[in-house]
Amino acid sequence: MKRTLLTIACGAAAFCSVCTAQADGPDKGRVVTEPMVHDPVMAKEGDTYYLYATGHHLSALTTQDLSSWTIGRGVFRRPPQWALDSVRGYKGHTWAPDIIYHKGRYHLFYSCSTFGKNTSAIGHASRTTLDPASDEPWKDTGAVIVSHERDNYNAIDPNIVIDDEGHPWMTFGSFWGGIQLVRLTDDMTSTLKPERLYTICTRKFDGPSSLPPHAANAVEAPFIFRHAGYYYLFVSYDFCCRGLKSDYKVVVGRSEKVTGPYVDKKGRELTRGGGSPVVSSSEEFVAIGHSAAYTFDGKDYFIAHGYSRSEDGASKLFLREMTWDADGWPVVRP
Repeated sequence: MKRTLLTIACGAAAFCSVCTAQADGPDKGRVVTEPMVHDPVMAKEGDTYYLYATGHHLSALTTQDLSSWTIGRGVFRRPPQWALDSVRGYKGHTWAPDIIYHKGRYHLFYSCSTFGKNTSAIGHASRTTLDPASDEPWKDTGAVIVSHERDNYNAIDPNIVIDDEGHPWMTFGSFWGGIQLVRLTDDMTSTLKPERLYTICTRKFDGPSSLPPHAANAVEAPFIFRHAGYYYLFVSYDFCCRGLKSDYKVVVGRSEKVTGPYVDKKGRELTRGGGSPVVSSSEEFVAIGHSAAYTFDGKDYFIAHGYSRSEDGASKLFLREMTWDADGWPVVRP
């Protein structure tokens, strides 16, 4: 989600569409069948699915059939003040959330940054329910981790995974030094101290390799999904946010340990340029990317955004059932 080159198609069509799901905005209650979103994530409470995505208030769309979506209230009525005060250039356009239920609360993580810079922060808020009818406010605890110009990582695009021992970890990152992993405190409000970062995917590497390094280190949007004894790391390679000129693609590697190393189908480490293709483009979409994966009611699902060929590059929700091949690798049919 570095987003150094926003086109009118991506910036105006995709992001403005996300911003319609503002708190008590004019589109609240409107039903859509093809949501225009960027960086989508999901959770399910009861019989209702909740989808969150990039936007000024972090959009909340709900559905019970994964087909018709109702625009609801955003998480924030106004941008987090701590981020406005401390993240230079952040004006309230909040990126790339993640949502997870853990120990009786829904934890929402979100990115505060500016295009093309790594002066960024990942924030945290929590609530006991996602039900929009509840008067319970989101409890915002501020920054989980920050990055500065001197750091070789970018604190955006968070994703949370719980390891086999019940410990929470956060993977994050975009360009710079690649994808990082850090242990969180049990309440998920900060990183465990002393802080240790694990680089689990990068396209910049030293020493001999059969793969050429990628000069821009164009990797971001990590998501770790547990399945059949493995941790699967999905990441997006190359560039989003250029409408139909985008070339995003999702690749995957897996590991028996949350800290890696993650390897692809050919045994190549994702810290050495590896990554097995999952999905890139289809007849309907260009540059499918910034993915997430979930198990709901016994089925595995893969979601992402893609740039619509028929709507001049508008950023739309891509949602498919995810299956597994005989060797235990994910299959997503575009």
